[in-house]
Amino acid sequence: MSGGGSSLFSGFRVLGLYSNHVPHALRYHKKHREFYLVTAVGKCFHAYNVNRLGIVAISNSLSDDITCVTADRMLVFTAAGRLISAFARNKEVVMRYHGHKQEVHLLLPLGDQLISADSGGDVIVWDVQGGDIYLRLQFDLNTFEVSAMMHPSTYLNKVLLGSSQGALQLWNIKTSKLLFTFPGWSSGVTVLQQSPAVDVVGIGTAAGRIIIHNIRMDETLMSFTQDWGPVNSLAFRTDGPPIVASGSPQGHIAFWDLERRQLVTQQRHAHSTAVAGATFLHGEPLLVTNGADNAIKVWIFDQEGGGARLLRSRQGHSAPPTTIHHHGSDGKNILSAGQDGTLQSFSIVHERFNKNLGHGSINKRKEQKKKKGLLYEELRLPSITAFSSADARQSDWDGIVACHRGRPAATTWNYQRCTMGIHHLQPPSPCRDAIAMAVDITSCGNFVVIGSSTGRLDVYNLQSGQHRGCYGDDDKAHSGSVRGVATDTLNQLTTSVGSDWLLKFWRFKTRKQEEQLELNAAPASLMLHRDSGMLALALDDFTLLVVDIETRRVVRKFAGHHGNINDMTFSPDGRWLVTAAMDCTIRTWDIPSGCLVDCFLVSMAPVGVSMSPTGDFLATAHVDSLGIYLWTNKSLCGPVGLRPLPADYLPTVETLPGVKADESEKEVTSEEAEDAYRSADQLGAELVTLSLQPESRWKSLLHLDDIKKRNKPVAPPAAPAAAPFFLPTLPGLTPRFTLPTASEEETQSKVLSWGSLSQSSEFSSALESALESRSFDRPVSLLKDCGPAALSVELTCLTSEEGGASHLLLAFILMIDSMLASGRDFELAHAYLALFLKVHLRSLSQDAVAMAALLRLSSRLEARWAELRTSFDQSLCLISYTKSALL
Repeated sequence: MSGGGSSLFSGFRVLGLYSNHVPHALRYHKKHREFYLVTAVGKCFHAYNVNRLGIVAISNSLSDDITCVTADRMLVFTAAGRLISAFARNKEVVMRYHGHKQEVHLLLPLGDQLISADSGGDVIVWDVQGGDIYLRLQFDLNTFEVSAMMHPSTYLNKVLLGSSQGALQLWNIKTSKLLFTFPGWSSGVTVLQQSPAVDVVGIGTAAGRIIIHNIRMDETLMSFTQDWGPVNSLAFRTDGPPIVASGSPQGHIAFWDLERRQLVTQQRHAHSTAVAGATFLHGEPLLVTNGADNAIKVWIFDQEGGGARLLRSRQGHSAPPTTIHHHGSDGKNILSAGQDGTLQSFSIVHERFNKNLGHGSINKRKEQKKKKGLLYEELRLPSITAFSSADARQSDWDGIVACHRGRPAATTWNYQRCTMGIHHLQPPSPCRDAIAMAVDITSCGNFVVIGSSTGRLDVYNLQSGQHRGCYGDDDKAHSGSVRGVATDTLNQLTTSVGSDWLLKFWRFKTRKQEEQLELNAAPASLMLHRDSGMLALALDDFTLLVVDIETRRVVRKFAGHHGNINDMTFSPDGRWLVTAAMDCTIRTWDIPSGCLVDCFLVSMAPVGVSMSPTGDFLATAHVDSLGIYLWTNKSLCGPVGLRPLPADYLPTVETLPGVKADESEKEVTSEEAEDAYRSADQLGAELVTLSLQPESRWKSLLHLDDIKKRNKPVAPPAAPAAAPFFLPTLPGLTPRFTLPTASEEETQSKVLSWGSLSQSSEFSSALESALESRSFDRPVSLLKDCGPAALSVELTCLTSEEGGASHLLLAFILMIDSMLASGRDFELAHAYLALFLKVHLRSLSQDAVAMAALLRLSSRLEARWAELRTSFDQSLCLISYTKSALL
């Protein structure tokens, strides 16, 4: 049976993705007076403000991974495969440029043009606004393969191209002429960068040379050589000191003094991988760098001797995470251990709350001493395979214990100090082949139980790090390796599983075995929900068992996965068990009913899963992905119908959060189009919408007599002084002038005819027309333009005694009825109706047709008010409940 996507979870966002190997782009916003950083992350890009490194925008996703990114004052340009896209407001694609036959790897914005180069030797100059090809240059890859591009400052319509063969060419893109060819320096050009001085260009080569060259005189001013391989990036400092920074594939950055022509300082291990891009902020002592290690860093130059220090950074895992768990009871922080050997904490609230607990080391003191000698790599511990955390006593001592790949000792970590702890937990008589495999911290935070590959199950005190005992006879709890361990809430019971196909129950204090269950297959891991006492076991035959630790019996058995079960987690109430397996499915099992209630596929196999203690988010980690993906729990936002899924259910693929592709192909050429939100005319059938008119337009309608009496002048009006000229105006709230025509002035007579006296107003005419067409938008808009006094006159003139007709009264009632039926102009409809009844109630009582219409209108009023009163009562109840909960 084929099914749809997940009915329980929907993608929300991704955590821990900041940068990749694509060099960043820096842009300055004149209105905000702030620098913004643009980095590529897979198929989309992120925009950060440099002041706080807070993410301000995430672009819509493209079909392929972004290979190049650049920006000008208005747009961000990206290259993905052979397609070039222009983004407005850091979000949406407003133009696509088709024309390249090979993958685009270089982009250069130049005024109203965009220059791009692909791997096939084509260089195209585009018209940014129209998307047309202005110029196409074709180069022979054997003689001149374009590897770098730059626009020399003050050189109008000129572009300097560098090649992997070493030569440089200066082109005029307006006349498509080659102006000059520089022979080069016998090494491929990797970087071209404009210096603060006119005509002077910085050139980086594949041999590690940095050449400062005057292109007008064709003269090399100076050159430097870095010992770390090719020059990946160049950046000139513009706030005073003549410094140029060069990045290397090893992650080091060198700073060269252009006056003294020597190396000033170096920043080793600025990134753990190659420095993808480096840029100095204009007029500021700040350097922005990014690398393929998923890090963005801002360096400030305030050290003695011209050195730099790290001012702020955003850094995720440089290798995919393997184990994730929520830390704390608020569900706002996720601990993640990655293949890069680091332990990090990601906040779902804001990136500034992220923590990097660092890389484990064999001897922390020796590492600090040997850092200067670059020998600390030998002291680093391998990646973490399993860890457990508790926040009960984390302010007193270490609250995290981790097992490392191939290591017999477990390490402790301190969450509050963001560093590795002081203890290495190892048995008193360690075995050479013993490896720590499973770990669990007690709910009180005082003890930790660690299982090893030799079958040992040891207890340690977290405060002192002392060994407190071992489970089992002959210091062996299992005849095979321990696959999982868990302790209950009250420290009464310890459960463990091993490769000997046994589930054992131990007394925590006496460490004596109470009971054991023989399993049908070797267990891979276990997970205990302490509040409900339900123990979940993942077996090697892809099945799941749920054991009640009170009765020591298997209460549920689930089968359905077609691959190894990598991780599992319980919902906070213990009702659901969420599992992730190598078959790329994430399944949710309902324990009370024993049924599969939700299942969906993901594009990459999940290796870790963790449900928030508050139940609002599900976090997943995947193979070959550096991020942690959050999924919202739909059941917290509204009713979700969960039904048992059949055994042959075929789930569909859910797109990972944060990488949803934008399927819209609409192209908007206007750069200044505003993404303005426009509210609907009517919000809903059960709601009403106000007219947004000033209160004076409708509140004073029922008190016109009192207002006229109060405003009655005491003295008779005096004749106005003679004015040199006057312009007659039309009545209404908006001043409008009118001029009589010459024919009207000539034929004007003081004797008024009866036709002129009985002439109807514009409102009356519109109301009479609406009675036939049943569309009352025109008379309603005319009434909105009238003030209280003019509106009173219009309503008074609806009767035949005042020049109107009796059918106009019926038309007015039908107009009010249409306003109430549409739900719009709610307060105006009631105010108009109240004044209408006050003026014409005596006449209406003698008209049977009008009274019937009024009765229908009255029933509509009562029904509408009943709906609104129900909504008001529900809202007031919710507010009262929230207040009582807060108090």
